[in-house]
Amino acid sequence: MFAFLLSSLLFAAPATDWRTPFEKGDGNTTATYAECIAYYQRLDAAYPEITMREVGPTDIGQHLHEVVISLGGDADPVSVRRKNRRILLIQNGIHPGEPEGIDASMMLARDYVQKKELRRQLEDVTLVIIPAYNIDGMLNRSATSRANQNGPREYGFRGNARNLDLNRDYIKQDSRNARSFAQLFQRWQPDVFVDTHTSDGADYQYTMTLIDTQKDKLHPALSQYMQQHLLPTLYAGMEKKKWPLTPYVDFEGRTPESGLHGFLETPRYSTGYTTLFNTIGFMTETHMWKAFAPRVHTTYAFLDLLVHTVHRDAAQIAQAHITANQQVLTQTEFPLSWQLDTTAIDKVNFRGYEGRTKTSEVSGLPRLYYDRKAPFTRPVKFFNTYRPTATAQRPVAYLIPQAWADVLDRLRWSNVQLQRLTRDIVLTAEVYYIDDYKTGARPYEGHYLHSQVKLRTEQQQLTFRKGDFVAWLNQPAARYLIETLEPQATDSFFVWGFFDSILQQKEYFSDYVFEDLAADLLRRDPQLRQQLEARRQADPAFAKSAQAQLDFVYRHSPYYEKSHLRYPVVRWQNGVLPASPEN
Repeated sequence: MFAFLLSSLLFAAPATDWRTPFEKGDGNTTATYAECIAYYQRLDAAYPEITMREVGPTDIGQHLHEVVISLGGDADPVSVRRKNRRILLIQNGIHPGEPEGIDASMMLARDYVQKKELRRQLEDVTLVIIPAYNIDGMLNRSATSRANQNGPREYGFRGNARNLDLNRDYIKQDSRNARSFAQLFQRWQPDVFVDTHTSDGADYQYTMTLIDTQKDKLHPALSQYMQQHLLPTLYAGMEKKKWPLTPYVDFEGRTPESGLHGFLETPRYSTGYTTLFNTIGFMTETHMWKAFAPRVHTTYAFLDLLVHTVHRDAAQIAQAHITANQQVLTQTEFPLSWQLDTTAIDKVNFRGYEGRTKTSEVSGLPRLYYDRKAPFTRPVKFFNTYRPTATAQRPVAYLIPQAWADVLDRLRWSNVQLQRLTRDIVLTAEVYYIDDYKTGARPYEGHYLHSQVKLRTEQQQLTFRKGDFVAWLNQPAARYLIETLEPQATDSFFVWGFFDSILQQKEYFSDYVFEDLAADLLRRDPQLRQQLEARRQADPAFAKSAQAQLDFVYRHSPYYEKSHLRYPVVRWQNGVLPASPEN
């Protein structure tokens, strides 16, 4: 009998090796895309609490995946919300050269199903992990694209298959990746979202810095909870874990001691987009010059601490989220753009290195370096208050002509509820004209962005056609609608160039022909003649230009096309429209 038992022990199948590729390596290795997906597939097959599935295409032709970690294997968003579980969405690999979250999340998913003390957190928290968002860039692997970074040995590339930076694509959604993300996000409607990154820039003692949703942009109910409860717990908890945090190190001076600036994540960024839907967002930013293994471990520690905190505060988060959602439905004024208030100053106790100067071996000129032999801890100014610089009053609805299909598609991907007019209709509504704007001289992420947009508002009688669209503002996507459809908003569809065709005239005049028409117009319209004369008196250059004066008359005549510079999305402030839900 003893011999049989001994033989069984000697020849029994070995225990499953659940170490990740990072754990099997030398601390300087990150998982490849194939290794990452294969590891989650193993977890999915072995544990009923884990479900991995394809959720949408990306530009490289591979499907985006979501990994759901939920007690009872409950991977349906509707069912999870019905059970009143908080939803935490973790996104990794938006910049695959910053892969700490990819490896940390693999370890986290495993531990939360294997360790009893961690499984308890899942009683009221469901984790959703995007293993690798920029699959395109992750497959484009090398060892040289990040000159400022200390490992891993090989890693992916920042741009995707279209060379887009996906962390500038959440509003314009040029990539299939962003469209798939929007639909995933809208299905889950998470309470908290984390996007894992690596930063560069100044040198300092911290392994991780943190961007939290800018407090003045987040709904007050959620901002109060985040400022008073969530952030203090995260900062204290990471200090206790020996991974101290500081706000993201963004500054305008020579070194961080000049004062840190809170990062303004507008809707083009991941946490700027999620904020539009009342989700608390974080970007973890590990420091590029720390070794790779500590960067992975600090990311794991943060994610683990965040899960515990969401578990602890589940009821409080739920109530703050409900309050924010309810109040957005009746909010009347919405900020469109923001500016840092440099008179509002906080302090952080910053752990840095002294910035010194030495002679460059390349140029022979003075260069900055950070002296790691001279660490310091001292108070540093922290500017983290933003004030609105433009606002918009909430309309009852926007009317959107069906011709603007690219815009309508993006509204649908972000779960905007649209209705279609059931017949042609003539109505009087509020119309914008683009009076002035500036356009960047160089392309930015595939677009020439507009800025400094100035508007003129008119009440006009317009015809809308059967099949045109109505977006009512009494829906959860109200803030998203306003920040994309109001032209002055920082990341509006107008700013990104989706309405550029209205900026070009389609008809004009030949001066020798229009001279006689213009003279006749001035004879028949004394008020127009007075306006022309006043302009001559006010502007000597105008008075010397025959073409400019003809153009002035033309633009004030019936011959000038009313659609030039007229923004096609109309603000509706009245009652019921003959519309039905979109099929």
